[in-house]
Amino acid sequence: MYTEQFMMLLAVFERAALMLMALFFLTRTNLFQHIVIKTQRHPVETALISVLFILFALFSNYTGVNVEGSLINVRIIAVLSGGIIFGPWVAIPAGIISGVHRYIIDMDGPTSVACLISSTIAGLLATWIHFRCHKKSYAKWGIIAGMFCEILTMILIVVLSEDKELAYTIVKHISVPMIGGAVCIGLIIKLVQDLDDEKDLIAAKQAKLALDIANKTLPYFRKNNRDSLTKVCSIIRAETHADAVAITDVKDVLAYVGIGQKDYLDTYHQISEMTQQAVNSGEQIISNNLNVHGFHSLLIIPLWESGAVSGTLKIFYRQPHHIRPSLREMAIGLSQLISTQMEVSRLEQLKTMTSKAELSALQSKINPHFLFNALNAISTLVRINPDKARQLIANLADFLRYNLERNNDFIDIQEELQQVRDYVAIEQARFGNKLEVTFDVDDVHPTIPCLLIQPLVENAIQHGIQPFRQPGRVNIAVKRDGQRFKITIQNTGVGISQNVIDKLYNGTMESHHIGLVNVHQRILLLYGEGLHIKRLEQGTEIVFYVNELN
Repeated sequence: MYTEQFMMLLAVFERAALMLMALFFLTRTNLFQHIVIKTQRHPVETALISVLFILFALFSNYTGVNVEGSLINVRIIAVLSGGIIFGPWVAIPAGIISGVHRYIIDMDGPTSVACLISSTIAGLLATWIHFRCHKKSYAKWGIIAGMFCEILTMILIVVLSEDKELAYTIVKHISVPMIGGAVCIGLIIKLVQDLDDEKDLIAAKQAKLALDIANKTLPYFRKNNRDSLTKVCSIIRAETHADAVAITDVKDVLAYVGIGQKDYLDTYHQISEMTQQAVNSGEQIISNNLNVHGFHSLLIIPLWESGAVSGTLKIFYRQPHHIRPSLREMAIGLSQLISTQMEVSRLEQLKTMTSKAELSALQSKINPHFLFNALNAISTLVRINPDKARQLIANLADFLRYNLERNNDFIDIQEELQQVRDYVAIEQARFGNKLEVTFDVDDVHPTIPCLLIQPLVENAIQHGIQPFRQPGRVNIAVKRDGQRFKITIQNTGVGISQNVIDKLYNGTMESHHIGLVNVHQRILLLYGEGLHIKRLEQGTEIVFYVNELN
């Protein structure tokens, strides 16, 4: 008897395995995958799933093994597994229809009524589990429910049968294989649930790939030129195992890496009609049966900036049908990350351009201010010492010519100090013995903006030494301070008021202090740290720090 029961148990597993195989192949199809992973399904999709499990249950009735007028089958397995996973619109129709069908095909059989009742209860029980139990416990509760329904079937067979001896014989033979076969419910539920996990795993891998590509390409997007975009294409090609990768704007190919790289840009500089279509529509374009220049698969991904398509990313493969859903999903995330990087890069460039424009505007205010004061000094000497005035005019002409002919806004600090010495020569000619200027300069050569030190020296002379009744001294020092350079301008004249310092830091300085304000703003923009002004017992000390600009 045990051998017979074992063989019947194998028969149950065999029929359950057929169902598992059918479900396995269905889970490989895009349609079934799409329906399963959705939380809100269209009525038509629900109907398709319901019909599928009804067919499984009906097929089980036809393929059952006859034992003493009873059928060993997997009908309950189909009803419970489908109902627990997909809910009442699958469970109840499958339970009722398969139960009625089981009754009709063996209307006078000793187990037909019991099977009808247990099938209907299985549909109701599956509905309860679907709504009341956690998804992670579906398999466990499915097995328990399957065993319960099969035990209930055994009890109903005995209770409802007129021939008790036959009923006991049937139960004796089928109880173990039917109840043991309930474990297949857990296998079917796990198979379908693993489809969700598989999708999540694939999505996680593709998201990680997109993030890895974004991290590797970020430094190159900040430069945003043809060479950097070519490196971006190389990284994307390596990570996606593509045969070629290109980046375009809305008109031209900006960078191309891969097969045909030497000839591509020269021959196909403008974007293709297909790429133009992606630009116009803002949607991905996938071609798995392409036949252009040896490529048979192409994915075109629109890139966005400020709500509009600013270009595309194109990924080429020589093999046909190579653009699979996983690559497409990765491409969606990658396009969003790249679009964000390009937009941030554009904003950084605009910020840099704005800073340069602001620096240029500040510089343009400094030059005429310096010229005005220099000419005033020379005009005074014209009456006192004409020869000296002529010499200073020649020096001033050389000084201005040097500035006008310079194409670079940044100069070596030693050249800036030479400008300061020229200015000091003019002022010393004007003030005579009242003004003493000393230089304490290390042999360092950082590059700094033009006229950064001179306005501070001018401020020290005009507002510190000139109003002072006694002779005064201006000390200019340039020293290395670790990884940066410290510039100090100190005077022994009239000290600066705290009110002026506060106004400078608050941005409310009057216009006649234009030199002090402009230098403070420029070094703040360039180095992130403005002037440090200190009131001395006699005079003022101004310190600022510069880094070596690349």
